[in-house]
Amino acid sequence: MRLFRLTFATIIQRYAWGICAFAVICLPFVLPWISSATEKPILVQPARVLAAWNTLWISALIWGLFSAAREGEANAKSGTGEYFLTTGMSATRQLFQIWLAVFSVIVPLAFATLLICQFGAAPADPVERSLWWVLNIQYFVLFLLVVGPLLLLGVALASRFGSVAGFSVTLLLAIYGLYGVGYLDNMLKLEENPVLQGIWMYSPHYRFADLTQRLLFKSGPLPSSAFWAMTLYFSGIAAVYLGLSRLIFRTKVAG
Repeated sequence: MRLFRLTFATIIQRYAWGICAFAVICLPFVLPWISSATEKPILVQPARVLAAWNTLWISALIWGLFSAAREGEANAKSGTGEYFLTTGMSATRQLFQIWLAVFSVIVPLAFATLLICQFGAAPADPVERSLWWVLNIQYFVLFLLVVGPLLLLGVALASRFGSVAGFSVTLLLAIYGLYGVGYLDNMLKLEENPVLQGIWMYSPHYRFADLTQRLLFKSGPLPSSAFWAMTLYFSGIAAVYLGLSRLIFRTKVAG
């Protein structure tokens, strides 16, 4: 795990992760008190949930994808990847270790968000509070299933096409899956179009992983069948991204 330790140390030494950690931990408690939620105390907890998960999504999609792209490009351009090849570390292992270094920073941020929502915004009713745990854990799992493969793809794309391409492509893909697919769905409800229908069908429906609305309106956890179906769906997308990433990833700049 030498490349993992090197990449992880590089990420930590840049301190940008500290800004994300500060935002994830502090903003959910600060933003509700400087917004209109203070006019109605009952709105403070929903505002905290909204701030917590939105801050996490922004941190993961901006800082996380940027870091993944930067490390993927640096591994290929600096000669690090070529050096580790000579030591017997395969390209697959290099891809995995770079990804794991970035993912290892995202996971604690997601776990901190889970704890903030559970202990800082949970319902007072004991029955609702027990269900709140389940919903938060479901959200935590689905979030990681969405973000993890995107980080992997970002590393691979950046190693071949540069960090700008790696970051922008994965960010646009994430935004499209979270929001664009919903707009496309609304268009198809107004007017059928076979081409757009095909695009919609094969699009990554990341919006299903965003359970913020269920937390805000206390809709309860997803039914077990729905949660496992979504887990399987996002795992399938992860498998596709894994295959693509391995094909795209390179350890050195083509000469």
